Amino acid sequence: MSDVRIATPPRRSEAWTQNYAPLPGIPDEFIGPDGAPRPHWRRFLDALAHFDQDDLDQRFATAERRMRDIGVSYRAYGETKESSWPLSGLPLLISDAEWRDISAGIVQRAGLLERVLADLYGDGHLVSDGVLPAAAVAGSPEFLRPLRGAKPFGGRWLHFYAADIGRGPDGRWWVLGDRAQAPSGSGYALENRLVTSQAFPALYRDMNVQRLAPFFREFRDGLARSGERAEPRICLLTPGPWSQTYFEQAYLARYLGLLLVEGGDLVAAENKIHVRTIAGLKRADVIWRRIDSEWCDPLELNSASRLGVPGMLEAIRGGKVTVANMPGAGLLEARALLAFMPSLARHVLGEDLLLPNIATWWCGQETQRREVLADLDTMAVAGAFSNQLPGFDGQYTALASERSPAERDKLVRAIETRGMDYVGQEVVRLSTTPAWDNGQLAPRPFVLRIFAAATPNGWRVMPGGFCRISDQPDARAVTMRGGVQSADVWVLSDKPVEMDTLLPSSDRAAIVRLLGNLPSRAADNLFWFGRYLERVEAILRIIRSLSNRFMDPDPQDKEELRPIDRLQRLLVSWEVVPPKAVKRSPRSVVRAALQDEDSYGSALLNTISARRAASSIRERLSQDVLQLLGQLEDRLRTSVQENASEAQMLEQTEQALHVIAAISGLMNENVNRVAGWSFLDMGRRMERGINTVRAVQTFADSDASIEQLDVLLDLIDSQITYRSRYLVSASLAPVRDMALLDPFNPRSVAFQVAQIEQHLASLPVLREDGMLEVPRQIALKLKTDMAVAQANMLTTETMTDYRNRLIDLAGAIADRYFLHGANTPSDEKPTGLA
Repeated sequence: MSDVRIATPPRRSEAWTQNYAPLPGIPDEFIGPDGAPRPHWRRFLDALAHFDQDDLDQRFATAERRMRDIGVSYRAYGETKESSWPLSGLPLLISDAEWRDISAGIVQRAGLLERVLADLYGDGHLVSDGVLPAAAVAGSPEFLRPLRGAKPFGGRWLHFYAADIGRGPDGRWWVLGDRAQAPSGSGYALENRLVTSQAFPALYRDMNVQRLAPFFREFRDGLARSGERAEPRICLLTPGPWSQTYFEQAYLARYLGLLLVEGGDLVAAENKIHVRTIAGLKRADVIWRRIDSEWCDPLELNSASRLGVPGMLEAIRGGKVTVANMPGAGLLEARALLAFMPSLARHVLGEDLLLPNIATWWCGQETQRREVLADLDTMAVAGAFSNQLPGFDGQYTALASERSPAERDKLVRAIETRGMDYVGQEVVRLSTTPAWDNGQLAPRPFVLRIFAAATPNGWRVMPGGFCRISDQPDARAVTMRGGVQSADVWVLSDKPVEMDTLLPSSDRAAIVRLLGNLPSRAADNLFWFGRYLERVEAILRIIRSLSNRFMDPDPQDKEELRPIDRLQRLLVSWEVVPPKAVKRSPRSVVRAALQDEDSYGSALLNTISARRAASSIRERLSQDVLQLLGQLEDRLRTSVQENASEAQMLEQTEQALHVIAAISGLMNENVNRVAGWSFLDMGRRMERGINTVRAVQTFADSDASIEQLDVLLDLIDSQITYRSRYLVSASLAPVRDMALLDPFNPRSVAFQVAQIEQHLASLPVLREDGMLEVPRQIALKLKTDMAVAQANMLTTETMTDYRNRLIDLAGAIADRYFLHGANTPSDEKPTGLA
């Protein structure tokens, strides 16, 4: 489909904007101060009008679908389920001239805050000279006294900075707040750009939109040069999958080529930070921090933290690790500091702020407190050092003019009693930007987050940003918490913009085939992702076999009922269904096995566990795999209705198995055969081996019937192989051999053990002393014992021994590769070289 239609309905853009009217007294991005449309917006809308409405609707729908398909998501505070990213159809447009002013102001502010931070943790001249009150610094919980006097490696406290800005009533851009703790949103801004530019490629090109890739490339170069070694290992430290912005963190790690780690992946030793990998401890040179300072080090900060690294602050003081941003940088986000930013700029830089911030009065000073109380009904009152309003649970900002007399009096008493905890701020009415509303454009308030990165060439500002647009016309900042969409931000150049990507352009770029040592946490999650996936498949095969037999209208004798009983006992022993479910109807057994959320082992619960493991390693899995996992969970959760027949449930089971097959095919074809693949495949094969032994013990005992052996062949997907190899009906010894000992059958236990042993042989070892590590010892001995075993000599005890040794092997793999922190084996030493 081309970008431009020849037949253009006349005056379409006029129809979109005929009822467009800025809110009274509120600046607008489309309509300028003179009451006329801004030229760049008019040019954009005229170009957009070349698409007919059906074409536009299709492109917007495609963009939304792409967001869902690739799994762009976020988690609202207090929620457990992720939500799909809400993308606005229209970008926010900023002219080149305006952008130069914004960029200059952000660079100035970032440089100022870097110097302020260095002084507050260093010599403290700003406090001693009376530029800043001591209480405005020490009163913040983000002022970390253990880092007082610390000297960051490379001398920089701030590596990545963001500011929330909005257009003020005077038409200028104002800073609403500083973000220095662990600024989020840049990854979402990048994804917004990719999706929007793909929806309108020619329009994106013709509008001369500045590219984002150079900014991220220079930021990555800045991180690399901040390390001590020439080729540093750069990590992105995440709180984990339950973080509100985990998708963004995983996405940025993949895009920038960083190692995504959690606190449990890191170990402090010898005044350095090391990554716990399957090859031992490897030095982490640079850590891009996405966890709040309080949680960084349970030894010196919050002792309840399970997100940080014990000893991190000591390593920072030792000067052998670069942390971006330094713990304690969150001090700059305190609203109390906004009251002093103009004077700080004049004192530190000798110049006024290029971007003024929202007028703020800190109530820790007598004069300012009196001003706030005198003008309380015209101000917004907020916490000086926290997002929450102290003394008012669950509230962020208070407008005294909208409070009851009792609440207003409570607010006054709180300010008079402990004024240092509060600030008064001008009530900001945000400027508006066009948004789609029932086929027309309507003004909606927005906040724009701008990012700046410390690079080898100084501060670099991302030419774009993270824009949040409210769905409500009320233009007060305090109403921007709900109903928010995100929009791409187009900074328009005056001349054509060259295509640019993050990929190196030099033909001499180093060839890399391996992505470095695999963190233990990633290996753990890959292993269990494989196990859960295989477990779901095994359960579905049992359900399919059971459903087929339930649907037999007239079993010939009681012998044919024995497989049904054994299949149900298998489901109970695996905790797929509770024992009481077997006493009900066949439908209840199948439905419970498929989607019972109260049964530990149901297909649905194991799928949820697989998704949870996958979400922790999403940077290592393709979006197709993640999307199929979501489809599998949705199918199991909603497809089987209360009144579904056995035939319908069998069909749903078959379709779920098809999804499993698609996931397996994607992984087999697309996952690189490196260490990550080994753990993923070992997990599947470990689970398959254990389950197959249990199935053989259930259906191939010494007095097994032909019907039972047929069920076993179904469960291990070996019916065709058996029929092609034997011309007789199922017989005990051949079936046992095929299920347990046949090294050529990819479903046999012996085949699984052999593959696991090969994977273990390819993995790195901790000691080069020629001795086999414990997991490989177990695997090699089991492989050998099974190679010399004979099917007609197998006993129940032998099969139980096979199963127990597989379980022991799984435990040995976990002990060797998945341990963290204090549980690290004593023979594992930091290498510092790799």
